[in-house]
Amino acid sequence: MDTKEILKKVRKIEIKTRRLSDHIFGGEYHSTFKGRGMTFSEVRQYQFGDDVRNIDWNVTARYNEPYVKVFEEERELTMMLMVDVSGSEFFGTEQQFKNEIITEIAATLAFSATQNNDKIGLILFSDDIELYIPPKKGRSHVLRIIRELIEFQPKSKQTNIAEALKFLRNVMKKKAIVFMMSDFIAEDYKQTLKIAAGKHDITGIRIYDKHEENIPNLGMVNMQDEESGELMLVNTSSKKVRQEYVKFYTQKVGYFKDSFAKSGAGSLSCRTDESYVKKLLGYFKTRG
Repeated sequence: MDTKEILKKVRKIEIKTRRLSDHIFGGEYHSTFKGRGMTFSEVRQYQFGDDVRNIDWNVTARYNEPYVKVFEEERELTMMLMVDVSGSEFFGTEQQFKNEIITEIAATLAFSATQNNDKIGLILFSDDIELYIPPKKGRSHVLRIIRELIEFQPKSKQTNIAEALKFLRNVMKKKAIVFMMSDFIAEDYKQTLKIAAGKHDITGIRIYDKHEENIPNLGMVNMQDEESGELMLVNTSSKKVRQEYVKFYTQKVGYFKDSFAKSGAGSLSCRTDESYVKKLLGYFKTRG
């Protein structure tokens, strides 16, 4: 993909996701993720309906008419986007691959954070940390994040969610809003997630394709593991083979849901042929 094509794709994603953040997600994001508290803003004349507990008695005495203190929310929040770039994300049987859906979700969340003057950072991970962009504010920073999500070529195709969470704990010393996006076909991250979720506000967004849920009966088929690269001849006409796969897949999904629920983190699942807009809005409303 040349530079002109990348920029065109970045612009296309910006237009779509910025519209969503401006008209739908900005307010939902703001009300779902609160700032650190209220900070003093100004003093103004008392108006009918103001809380009498906010009257500034010193200023009131000086001007001989009531004045109240005005407070505003102190935000200064940091959003960290954690994105799985392993081989299994480059899969999709509908209109888009999983990684393309993830890019749109990440961009929508990033613009929603920008609209609220929050910082955004990015961690791309496989079984190692592929890229880390420290949190910053502004549109140009978000556009850089989108570009990396589009054109980044990972060194590894495998996944290690626990390692990514350990890295998060090391680089983010203050509490952050964290969105981790993956298909979560992984294991052994429950304990690491629990520790990380004790400090950060973490949400796992599982992106999956409907054809990953089971294997159709197609006879003898050559299949390749996207992460290991291993080729294998699979007899999909065998009922036992299909049942074993469903069992394997169900266990992975169950592990994801259980791990996030027991760690106190949020989670949602979105299929590639479903509306991520509805899924995110539903999640925000549930939390808000």
